[in-house]
Amino acid sequence: MLAEHGLQIAPSTYYDARNRCPSRRTLRDREVLGLIAEARGNRFTARFGARKMWLHLRRGGHDVARCTVERLMTQHGWVGATRGKRVRTTIADQQAPRQPDLVERDFAALAPNRLWVADFTYVATWSGTVYVAFVFDVFSRRIVGWRAATRMDTTLVLDTLEMAIWDRGRHGVEDLSGLVHHTDAGSQYTSFAFTSKLIEAGAAPSVGSVGDAYDNALAESQIGAYKTELIRPEGPWRDLEHVELETLHWVHWFNHERTHESVDDLTPVEVEQAYYASRNRLRPAG
Repeated sequence: MLAEHGLQIAPSTYYDARNRCPSRRTLRDREVLGLIAEARGNRFTARFGARKMWLHLRRGGHDVARCTVERLMTQHGWVGATRGKRVRTTIADQQAPRQPDLVERDFAALAPNRLWVADFTYVATWSGTVYVAFVFDVFSRRIVGWRAATRMDTTLVLDTLEMAIWDRGRHGVEDLSGLVHHTDAGSQYTSFAFTSKLIEAGAAPSVGSVGDAYDNALAESQIGAYKTELIRPEGPWRDLEHVELETLHWVHWFNHERTHESVDDLTPVEVEQAYYASRNRLRPAG
């Protein structure tokens, strides 16, 4: 049939090609494809792009090249999650006194509990809107506090802050003096109750300007990951309890398993463990 279509090929060449064993590259591609397919079977790692998938496989002990992962994912049409537009939830209280901006868009910290950033977002459910608030430690990108509620009020962000303080306390951090807690200018964050709680904990409140995403860019970026990796692909959402349960799973994965390029491709927990291990080695004996 090949000859009938004008392809001049010797019988020996045909049989050689038909009986030839798969190449080493083909066999390796099959192996890596199996690993990628297995990772994509996980609800969270399924949203990884080529770079994060490569890091995930490397962390699992698989010596695979990034270009190989990129090529195979492209061939199979596998792409990572893409972020959508953020809906504005910041509503400033023009009458409330506003704390100064102590960060000025410099989202950097040399140790845990030096700079926290906070923000909240909304999730549309069948039973109404659910609001989810977060507090992130800038040094490690760790979520130290979060809360979901059906009302966008001071209680939402205050409960989130109290969870963050409690979480650090159960890990032995009782003194938060020197901590800067940065938010946008939403009325929830400029309320008297919220500011008083920060001062009581020894933290310094910091507030960005109104309607400027760059003034709280790190928190918005982290929440963008939450919406991209959990909320949009996992919907539709039923109610508050549904959002709370799945957010709980995502937060644990985010802190313990998800790598972050901004912290040398480590997980938030690994970053903090490395910091405290290094500090203990430098501490004088006795």
